Amino acid sequence: MKKYISIVFAVLGILSVSSCAKFLDYSSKGSPTEDAFFQTDQQAIDAVKSIYARLPQESFMGREFYWEQAVASDIVWGKTRSFNTLATFEYTGDEGPITGVFKGAYMEGMNRCNWIINSLLNKKENTALTAVETRSLGEAYFMRAYYHFLIAYRYGTKDLGVPFVAYETVEGGYNNEIPEQQETVMKNYELIIADLQKAEELLPRVEDYDNVNIGRACKQSAVAVMAKVYAYWATWDKSQWPNVITCVNKLETTYGRALHPVFTDLFAPDVSKFFTQEYCWGYPSKGGQNNAGNGSVEFPGISLEDKGWGKFNGWGQFKPTLDIYEEMAKDNVGGVKNERLAATILEYGDVFPFFGEDRVFWSSVNVEAGFQIYKFLQPFAPADCIARGWVLDNPDWPCTLINWPLIRFADCLLLRAEANLVAGNGAAAAKDINAIRERSHLQPLAGAATWTDLYHERRCELAFEMANDHAYDCKRWAYAGAPEIKALALKELNSRPRVRHYADRTDPTSTWEPGYYEDYVNKLPWNEKFMTFPYPSEQLNKSAGKLKNPPSWQ
Repeated sequence: MKKYISIVFAVLGILSVSSCAKFLDYSSKGSPTEDAFFQTDQQAIDAVKSIYARLPQESFMGREFYWEQAVASDIVWGKTRSFNTLATFEYTGDEGPITGVFKGAYMEGMNRCNWIINSLLNKKENTALTAVETRSLGEAYFMRAYYHFLIAYRYGTKDLGVPFVAYETVEGGYNNEIPEQQETVMKNYELIIADLQKAEELLPRVEDYDNVNIGRACKQSAVAVMAKVYAYWATWDKSQWPNVITCVNKLETTYGRALHPVFTDLFAPDVSKFFTQEYCWGYPSKGGQNNAGNGSVEFPGISLEDKGWGKFNGWGQFKPTLDIYEEMAKDNVGGVKNERLAATILEYGDVFPFFGEDRVFWSSVNVEAGFQIYKFLQPFAPADCIARGWVLDNPDWPCTLINWPLIRFADCLLLRAEANLVAGNGAAAAKDINAIRERSHLQPLAGAATWTDLYHERRCELAFEMANDHAYDCKRWAYAGAPEIKALALKELNSRPRVRHYADRTDPTSTWEPGYYEDYVNKLPWNEKFMTFPYPSEQLNKSAGKLKNPPSWQ
C-alpha cells in the first residue's frame, strides 16, 4: 500500500518552524525522535508550534489562498500569472495555489495534528497530562479541525467526502496508509465539529492567556469556527442552521464576544488592540520584528502597489474591482464616501499616509484597475515604520505587524443573520446587520433584513479578509441559497470583473471609463461541479485509485 505521509515527516517538520508571534518564538534543542518526544512541557509546546507554522506560509496567508478569489468579482490580479484558469472556472486542480493549500492543510497540517493528538492520548493512558500538555492537546484538536475544514469544503460534496482518519481511533495504531474518503462531506463536517467540541473543552479562554501565549487557539476560536462549519454544512443540510445561532449566542453570552467600537482598530499595528472583544481567532504577525521574513503575514505588502512608488517593494498582485467599489459605495450619503469604504479601498485622488508623507493615490505599473486594497496598509504610514518594527526591513518579504483576522465576531454575527433569514426572522437578522453598520456610521436598515442586505453586508464588511472566502460564499449561495441571494451570487459568478481605465493613469484627476479585466474573456458559465476543486493529479496518481474526485469531476 502506498503511503500518503509518514510520522517521520511530521516529526522532522517540527524543526522547520520559523519565528512569528511570541508564542512561536523558541530555539529547538536537538532533533526530536518519535520515542523521545512528549517527555516535557517544552516538547509539547515545540510540537504544537509546527502546526501553527503552516498558517503564515504563502499557501494560506501569503497569497495562494487569494488567487482563487478572482473567480468572483471583488479582486483582479495585478500581474500576469500562469494560472488564470482559477479566474475562469477552467481549473484542473494542478494550479500551484491549489496544490499549495492542499499540501499545507492536508499533507502537513492535518497529519502533524494527528501525530500530536495520538501521542498525547497515548501518554494520557499512563500518566495525567500537565496543564500545558492538556492545552497542547486542545490546540491540536482545534488545528486538525481547521485544516480538515479547509479541505472539506473545497473538495467534498454530498456525493463524496474527503479523506480523513483520526490516528487515535485506529486499533493497533495508524500505519500511515492513505485514509479512506468519507461517504459524504456531511460526515467530514460531523468529525470536524467533534474535534472543535473537544478543543473547546480543553482550551483556555483568550483572556486566560498571558502576553507570551496569547494568540494561541482558545475557547472562543473553537466556537467561532464551529459556527462557520455549521453554516457550510447547511449548504447540504439546512437543518444545521439553528446550530449556527446556538454557537453565536454562546460566543456572545458565555464568552463575551462583541463588536469593537472602531473598525480601523481591527487592522492597526497597535498590539494593545490585537485582542479586542471582537477577536475570535487571528494570526498575530510580527512584521519587522521577524528578520527572517518567514512566519509573518505578507499579504499587506503583496497587495501594495508594485515597487511602492520607490519607497518599498510592494508586489502589486491583488487589486479591487470597480464592482466591489460600487457595492461599498451604495452606503454613501450625499456623495460623501462612507467610512468603511474609505478605510478599505483607495481610488485615484485619495490622499493617504505612506512612509511619513501624504500621498495622492494613483497606480503607476502593472494592470490598471484604478484601485488598491487599503484595509491593511496602516503599518506603512509613519516615516519610521521599519524602525518601529511595523514593516519588515527586507522588502522581498513585505510582512507587517498586524493581527491577521481568520475569524472575527462580525463574521459570526453575519452568519447568525443568515441563519435567522433562513428561519424567516428578518427582524433578528436586521439587528445583527445594523450592529455592524452602525459601528462604521452607516445608515441602519429601516426594517426587517432581506437577502440582498445580507449579501451586501457580508461582501462589504469582510472584503479582502481571509476571514471571508467570498468566492465560496457565492458558490454556496448559487447552489443552495434562497432565490434572492442565489440570483445575486449567480450574477457575480457569471460576470467578468470590471476595472477603471484612465485617460492618464499618472494623473489622479484624469477621466476614466469602465472596462473589463482581460484575463476573463473565456470564463465558463457557472456549473454546480465548480462547488469544489478536483484533487491534484499527483495525489490521485500516488493513491493508486484510492483517492477519487467528486463524481462531477470524474
